[in-house]
Amino acid sequence: MADRVSAADFVPARTDLAGLRAAARDCRGCELWEPATQTVFSAGPADARVVLVGEQPGDQEDKQGAPFVGPAGRLLVRAVEDAGLPRDAVYRTNAVKHFRFTQAGPGKRRIHQTPELSHITACRPWLVEELRLVDPEVVVCLGATAVKALLGASVRVLRDRGQLIERETSLGTRRFLVTVHPSSILRTPDDKRDDAYQALVADLQVAARTLG
Repeated sequence: MADRVSAADFVPARTDLAGLRAAARDCRGCELWEPATQTVFSAGPADARVVLVGEQPGDQEDKQGAPFVGPAGRLLVRAVEDAGLPRDAVYRTNAVKHFRFTQAGPGKRRIHQTPELSHITACRPWLVEELRLVDPEVVVCLGATAVKALLGASVRVLRDRGQLIERETSLGTRRFLVTVHPSSILRTPDDKRDDAYQALVADLQVAARTLG
């Protein structure tokens, strides 16, 4: 039986974010690379004070090759601004770098599928290296997949959202903030959507206050 391939096999030992992003284009750490259009890595400055970690690229992100450019991403950008987080202080990435989807046939709509734990685990070496290079003051986990990737099963999004969580990691002590993924707000009924959006903004304001 062949040795299991890991994303760690593709992560360069010593590089900067540009080198990391370039290397990720050729990642074959799990099977998701094959049906996806491309690797979708990250956006934002290398000296960002806050890192936002989402789930995975969506349909538009997969096509455009950039994170958070679809409907949920546009909502997140608005929430970041309303929370008072400067754009130049924010780095955006995902726990999983390829789009996982189902499709009834060629030309049919691609339907989002939640990544499995095996995909989250396979992609984690990229995320760990990103955090090492950016070295942010706060890491914001947007939704359950990001929480699983960085904080494990003991943390729950709805129970622990809006709280700063300090953890010892392989990179030293890190501060995390948990909130919902913006896509969940788009799925909220119209009469409750504004409240859900304001709750996301309130969570992000915790990160903004942390920066001082």
